[in-house]
Amino acid sequence: MALYACMSFAALRPAEAIALRQHNCHLPDAGWGLLTLENSRPEANRRWSDTATTHEERGLKHRPARETRQVPIPHELVRSLRAHIDSFGVAADGRIFNSDRGHVIASTAISDVWAEARALALTPQQVASPLAGRPYDLRHAAVSLWLSAGVPTPEVAERAGHSVEVLRVCAKCLDDGQALVNARIEAALGTSG
Repeated sequence: MALYACMSFAALRPAEAIALRQHNCHLPDAGWGLLTLENSRPEANRRWSDTATTHEERGLKHRPARETRQVPIPHELVRSLRAHIDSFGVAADGRIFNSDRGHVIASTAISDVWAEARALALTPQQVASPLAGRPYDLRHAAVSLWLSAGVPTPEVAERAGHSVEVLRVCAKCLDDGQALVNARIEAALGTSG
C-alpha cells in the first residue's frame, strides 16, 4: 500500500519508489514530511544492463548523476510509510520496499498487485476502462491533482522531477479545467456568474 501511496501522493516513478531508502525519508510525528530522492532502480532485461542484473541503480531521470530531488509529502503518506516500516522493516541496504527475500521488487509484481487491487476497488465499468490502468497512472493523477489545486506549474514540475513543458500535456487532461479558470477570473474581477 505504501509503495502505491508514494506514487499517488508524491508522484514518484515506480523505479524511484523501489529505490527509496529509510534515510531518504523525514517522517515527523505531525505535519508534512520530506522525501529526498537520490536514485532510481529501473528494470531492464539483464542483457541490456551494465551489471547483468534486472535492476540497476542509477541517478534520477533527466538529472546529473548525484543530483537529488526533494518532495514534500502530506501526513497521509508519512503515516503510510511509518506503518509500512513498522510492519515490514527495511532491507539490509535500507530500502523500504523489497520482496519477502529482501530483493528489489519486480515491475511485474507491482503491476500484478495493482491489477488485483484495482479489480477490488473499482466498479466493473471502471475496471474495463483505462482509468488507473497502470501503477504509473498514480503519478499522473498526483501531478493532475496538484495542477488542479492551483499549485504553481514550476513547483509541480520540480516535485515531479520533470520540465514545465511536460506538464503542458498533463494540464490538457484535467476535467473541469475551464470552469476552475473561469471561477478564478471571476474571483479576481470581484464578480460572480
